[in-house]
Amino acid sequence: MSDGRGIGGRAAGRNLTFGMLDALGRAIVTGRFRTRPFPTEAELAKSHGVSRSVTREAMKMLAAKGLVSARPRQGTTVRPSAHWNLFDTDVLRWLLERQFSVDLLLHFTQLRLAIEPEAAALAARFGGDDDLTEIAAGLDRMKAAESNPDDTLDADIAFHVAVLHASKNPFYAQFRDVVATALAKSIRFTNNIRGHSASIPEHAAVLDAVAARDPDRAREAMRRLIVNALTLIEGAEPDGMGQL
Repeated sequence: MSDGRGIGGRAAGRNLTFGMLDALGRAIVTGRFRTRPFPTEAELAKSHGVSRSVTREAMKMLAAKGLVSARPRQGTTVRPSAHWNLFDTDVLRWLLERQFSVDLLLHFTQLRLAIEPEAAALAARFGGDDDLTEIAAGLDRMKAAESNPDDTLDADIAFHVAVLHASKNPFYAQFRDVVATALAKSIRFTNNIRGHSASIPEHAAVLDAVAARDPDRAREAMRRLIVNALTLIEGAEPDGMGQL
C-alpha cells in the first residue's frame, strides 16, 4: 500500500485516490450497491489494495458529489439518485457510461434549451472580437470535420463551448464542462439518427447573428438548433429507465 509520503508518494496517492473514486463512482451509478450494503473503509482498502488514507479521501470525494453519506455507528450508505450532483462532470460521465439512457439525453437537452439560447443572445451583446474568432474557429472545425469524422464531436463541442464563453456570464461559462461531457454522447446519438453530422447552416446562423450583434436573432438561431436535436431525441424509443 502507498503511504503517500514525499512528492512521488503524494502523486501516487492522488492517482490511487482518483482511480478508487472512478471505480466506486461507476459502481454506485450502475447500481452495484442497490441491493447490498456499501463496504466499510477497511473492506474497501483491502479489496482495492490501498491505504486507509487513500480510501478515506476517495470517500470524501464521493460524499461531495452527493453519492454517499456517512453517519456515526451507521457506516456509509449510497444516497438516492435524486441527491446526486448531476452538474459534477464525473457523475454525469458515469451516468452516460452506464446502460444508455434516452431519458437522460432528453433531460440534458431540455436543460440546454433553457440556457444556450440566452447565452447566444448575451454573446451577441457582450462577446468581443476574440470570442467571435473562437466561435468562428469552432464552425471552421465543424466544416473540416465533414471530411474527417473523427473530429466531428470535438468540433461541435468547441462551437457550443465558445458561445457559452462569449456570453461573458461566469455561470454560463462554467456550464461548459457539463456541456462538453454530455454533448459527446448527445451529438453521437442525434448524428446516428440523422445519418450525418450536425447541420453546418444551423450553426452558421448562430455565428452570423452573434457577429451581427443581434441578440434576438442569436437566441432564436440557437433555440432552433437545440429544438431540432430535442425533436430527434423525443422521437427515439424510450429506454424504460424512468427517472434517474
